[in-house]
Amino acid sequence: MYDVIVVGARCAGSPTAMLLARKGHRVLVLDRAEFPSDTMSTHFMHQSGLARLRSWGLLDRLAATGCPPITEAVWWYGDLPIRGSAPAYDGVAEAYAPRRIVLDAMLVDAAREAGAEIREGFTVRELIIEDGTVVGVRGRSHGGQEEELRARAVVGADGHRSLVARTMNAEVYKERPSITVAYYTYWTGLKRGYEVYLGNEQQVAVMPTHGDACLIVCALPNAEFGRYRADVEGTYHQIIEDTCPELGKEMREHGQQMEKFTGTKDLPNFYRRPYGTGWALAGDAGFHKDPVTGQGIADAFRDADVLSTALHRVLTGTGEWDQEMANYEETRNQATAALYEFTCLAATLQFSDRMRQAFTVLSYDQAEANAFLGLVAGTTSVIEFFSDEHMGGLVERSKDVGDRELTLTRQAAATG
Repeated sequence: MYDVIVVGARCAGSPTAMLLARKGHRVLVLDRAEFPSDTMSTHFMHQSGLARLRSWGLLDRLAATGCPPITEAVWWYGDLPIRGSAPAYDGVAEAYAPRRIVLDAMLVDAAREAGAEIREGFTVRELIIEDGTVVGVRGRSHGGQEEELRARAVVGADGHRSLVARTMNAEVYKERPSITVAYYTYWTGLKRGYEVYLGNEQQVAVMPTHGDACLIVCALPNAEFGRYRADVEGTYHQIIEDTCPELGKEMREHGQQMEKFTGTKDLPNFYRRPYGTGWALAGDAGFHKDPVTGQGIADAFRDADVLSTALHRVLTGTGEWDQEMANYEETRNQATAALYEFTCLAATLQFSDRMRQAFTVLSYDQAEANAFLGLVAGTTSVIEFFSDEHMGGLVERSKDVGDRELTLTRQAAATG
């Protein structure tokens, strides 16, 4: 009998298991993959996620893998560059975009080192439910016999198509349909940092990752899936040509594509009630949104942190299941509500007239540029930034040529 069985060993599952094992609990992690193993991902890790990684003693380990730290971002709206750095989170100023084949294996190793039992290549086929309570799972290793494994709690960290969530008919709320379709691949030979190009209902993001490579992802509205799917390579390069032709030129002259294209239109936006009797959800299984803001890994780490604490209290008898799980859900929802709405809006790849005017100010005011970049990182308040007072002030400043010239003069003096 285990204390907890975790279904899924990636960014939500392994940290949850690691933290529980460090508290002395008997934890089993099951995953059909064998690590190192790749998976579809934006790769991006914002400061909030990295702060948790640091608190777990794993940030230096990630840095040692050779993934380049991201200390500056450039977002382009037409010919307007918004250049800067998002405000730090708990002292962490940099970001990373690691290959998942590296990150996930590192997290699995950390869980194993903490004392969790990891069974790779194991497919969970169904949950064991007795009197309405989840008490374990049934499944099998590759080529093995079916096994029945029991625990006091089962955690579904098995992605947005979660078997645990579907089996238990987890309530879905605040649901939005898929908004974008995106494909990506990796390129070497480019001299690029973290860049995002905002076009007319299309977007290109460039992120430096392992192996002196860049991940380049191109997104369109979800309604364009048929056209994109019919000619992934051609459409991908056309988006780049339309949105950032200088990048396209560099790719043609110096870039080498490393791998085949990866992409999907299956990018739903939803919350699920993340618990029931004997079971809980973490990461994408309980909350999923469009990857345009790259928050998935940070969300998974937060869930692991909060859920492991709640489960520890239940397992040690210092907390009641329903209350601890309700607090977990409320903590998640409060932490994500504003950014969820911002993400769904940003995923439309459209901008209001007021936002277009604001971009003018962001292009020359460093403090405002940093605040804007903090929206995506989750270190700037979405509510405060988009308040009528703040946005109205940016719009008025966009009309003031003198304000722009004064700010540019200050910037020039500051840089010497």
